[in-house]
Amino acid sequence: MAATLSLLKLPILPQKPHHTQSKLPIPTKQIFSNDSINPPKLFSETIHHLKSASLPLTTLALPFFLDTKDALAVNGEFGILEGRSFALIHPIVMGGLFLYTLWAGYLGWQWRRVRTIQNEINELKKQVKPAAVTPEGKPVEAPPSPVELKIQQLSEERKELLKGSFRDRHFNAGSILLGFGVLEAIGGGVNTWFRTGKLFPGPHLFAGAGITVLWAAAAALVPAMQKGNETARSLHIALNTINVLLFIWQIPTGIDIVFKVFEFTKWP
Repeated sequence: MAATLSLLKLPILPQKPHHTQSKLPIPTKQIFSNDSINPPKLFSETIHHLKSASLPLTTLALPFFLDTKDALAVNGEFGILEGRSFALIHPIVMGGLFLYTLWAGYLGWQWRRVRTIQNEINELKKQVKPAAVTPEGKPVEAPPSPVELKIQQLSEERKELLKGSFRDRHFNAGSILLGFGVLEAIGGGVNTWFRTGKLFPGPHLFAGAGITVLWAAAAALVPAMQKGNETARSLHIALNTINVLLFIWQIPTGIDIVFKVFEFTKWP
């Protein structure tokens, strides 16, 4: 392009007259008086049109010569997506998901209690001694033993737990947490790119990626858990415990990012 513009700036050299070998008279005055076939004028008009077209051509070709970093975000082309309102969606949603994670964990623990309490009842029933009978074969009335009282207590507790429908509620809570969690985890990274044009590898980003992976891994164990696999159930609890710990550890770095959002962005 530079060579083309240099060529356009060169002065037009005067044309030397061409001598002909013919002895016939040449009507030079008539030829050069005709503007439509005047060679010097045609050449000048051609150069003029090329100069006029150089600016649009330069504009079209300019993006191909720019560095790729100039095509990133944070130049206003995304409008409100680069603003403070959109940036605050991620911390607000993730704060709610943290509390919802604790609630889902409570529901899961209650459902586990429904299952384990029945095992306790079964073990206690093995310790109950046969009721004493008279020589006639009639049962002797006696106060319930401590083991029998414990069985009655646990049975009543299990009935109350069953009314809470903790199994279905925990499953629904986990599904909502997985769906919205993965969506907002990806959305947080996309929002950062909208605002800054790049991502920032660090504790917050890596912890968020780990939490997302743990959500998916814990959900993948559900089919085995539904078949009664205790190993899958224990692993499910362990993964979600690590998930909560990562979530707690991620909160301080998230608050720092919120402060930066208020510092470098504007409403809306």
